[in-house]
Amino acid sequence: MNTLFIYFLLALNLVNSTPPQLTINIENIESVKGEIVIGIYNSEIGFLGEETVLKEYKITVDNTTERFIITDLPIGNYAVSLFHDENSDGICNLNFIGIPKEPYGFSNNFKPKFSAPKFKDCKFSLNKDLVLNIKLIN
Repeated sequence: MNTLFIYFLLALNLVNSTPPQLTINIENIESVKGEIVIGIYNSEIGFLGEETVLKEYKITVDNTTERFIITDLPIGNYAVSLFHDENSDGICNLNFIGIPKEPYGFSNNFKPKFSAPKFKDCKFSLNKDLVLNIKLIN
């Protein structure tokens, strides 16, 4: 009887377990137009590539700060890359040497110096509800 009760509790816990909630607060939005494009990555391999993004979300910019809540990521290690698509053309526009012309940001508020960041620079663990504050680099 005790074994049956333990199995019931384990099954109930598996059914009721919900993924952790990731809240992303985006700060330093200078122009209230366009969209913020958020990319979620879970691997060093292909980090920042369009073809390797795990999830992508878009939010319309209505304020100088925005909040976006993600509830569909399982427990794991992730990195966030985002950019403010001010002209709504669907891409992060770059200058002739590859530096973004539109505001951008990364988890851990990593600021690249001479090259794009690596996954380990932006990595965080999502194992419970978490709030990330990301300040756009203009």
